[in-house]
Amino acid sequence: MNAQQLKNSILQMAVSGKLVPQDPNDEPASVLLERIRAEKEELIRSGKIKREKNPSAIFRGPDGAFYEKIGSRDPVNITDELPFDIPDSWEWVRLGEVGDWGSGATPSRSHPEYYGGNIPWLKTGDLNDSYIYSVPEYITDKAIQETSVRLNPVGSVLIAMYGATIGKLGIAKIPLTTNQACCACLPLGKFYNRYLFYFLMYQKPFFIKQGEGGAQPNISKEKIIATIMPIPPLEEQYRIVEKIEDILPIVYDYEKKDEYLTELNTQFPGKLKKSILQQAVQGKLVPQDPTEEPASVLLEQIRAEKERLIAEGKIKRDKNESVIYKRGNSYYEKINNTERCIDDELPFDIPNSWEWCRLSSITSNIGDGIHGTPEYDISGKYYFINGNNLVNGKIIIKDDTKKLSSSEAKKHFRLLNNMSILTSINGTIGNVAYYNNEPVVLGKSVCFFNLITGIKKDYLRLLLKTDYYLKYAMKVATGTTIKNVPLKGIRDYLVPVPPLSEQQRIVEKIEALMPMINAL
Repeated sequence: MNAQQLKNSILQMAVSGKLVPQDPNDEPASVLLERIRAEKEELIRSGKIKREKNPSAIFRGPDGAFYEKIGSRDPVNITDELPFDIPDSWEWVRLGEVGDWGSGATPSRSHPEYYGGNIPWLKTGDLNDSYIYSVPEYITDKAIQETSVRLNPVGSVLIAMYGATIGKLGIAKIPLTTNQACCACLPLGKFYNRYLFYFLMYQKPFFIKQGEGGAQPNISKEKIIATIMPIPPLEEQYRIVEKIEDILPIVYDYEKKDEYLTELNTQFPGKLKKSILQQAVQGKLVPQDPTEEPASVLLEQIRAEKERLIAEGKIKRDKNESVIYKRGNSYYEKINNTERCIDDELPFDIPNSWEWCRLSSITSNIGDGIHGTPEYDISGKYYFINGNNLVNGKIIIKDDTKKLSSSEAKKHFRLLNNMSILTSINGTIGNVAYYNNEPVVLGKSVCFFNLITGIKKDYLRLLLKTDYYLKYAMKVATGTTIKNVPLKGIRDYLVPVPPLSEQQRIVEKIEALMPMINAL
């Protein structure tokens, strides 16, 4: 049972006589109803309210059934209309019978003299399901005199009738007027307004259901006052309200905890996934194997491969080539014969068999897509993709993906191969996909880099999905409204490099765990 269901259950018990015990010494509800009718007659005689055309009177017949007499009509058995049984000391009544009901109005805005006075004018958005001590807008005495707006005295119970606020409640602690979307009732005969308030709160789901079906959901005053209501003795009304107000704070506290738990349950799979990825790239997901060739040997092989590609003219030498190594208990980086300690830059510890390096050290090329606007061709063979086309490791062509002709695509050729990884760096940051010879041209929101043999694409892809990378990317990103990760930031990204066999074990473990997490 969630908090709302618990609250509804408590209110259901309250209005059916099951929340507090009955006291045989209480004055029965029938006496209260006689007092309400007597006060109403007095108000009619004094001209303060109008007589209803067809007043309702509900009573229990000799056969134990409930009958209703409306106006001068013959009584009708309404037992089947009653939603539940009530104690013998209670009575059934239509809501219109317990007080003076009326809806409000909106004085014409074309008359500025109607506004800015000292008479509170409430709109349904001002209702707070509690006491109303103040409202933001006021009208003048002239508006009261010249329009149909109604002044409701202190103690009036207020209920919204239109739109998303249907059933929203309040109790006036100041004399106030309302707009036409709000209905107000001043209870008569000392009927307890807090009991009426909680009955209307219980009734809210039914009012919302009644209001469905139109362009704007709404209920009317007529629907409200026609609602059948169970009336306890006056003393029991006070006991019921006291018990409700003892319990509801506990329900509201439960609601907060329930919302927190729901949020936690919703976020748990995602947080678990991030935690596992983070453990993976810190060397804590799978055990290290001391017999494996360390990552330092792997990096030497990558450097040798890069030298071969440079010698063959396939790539250019990096003028600021980085080499990171460990001496003692600290890490150092050498660029152009300049050495510096980088311990403060390293985000976490890694196993002794691992190494740190810049992303540029394990890639042969890093670049981004077109910064200008190409010429589109709806009959073209090449797709112009951006960061939103990178989904779960794949390039996804969408219905609105534009095309380029072969000649236009050649103008913007980018050197991609089967070791290329694409990632979004503008707007949406962190989408990742492999390049598999798709006929695509990259937009400026996509960065590509080509790995050197020795780094598994799957390992680097999961590295780019970690909080470690995403936080780094946001830290180096430029721009305010739209974030952009500069290519220098991509080149300088510090990569924790495991031995090659351990990269494979990490990927296999992730692939085994993720389906179970997704099942959550």
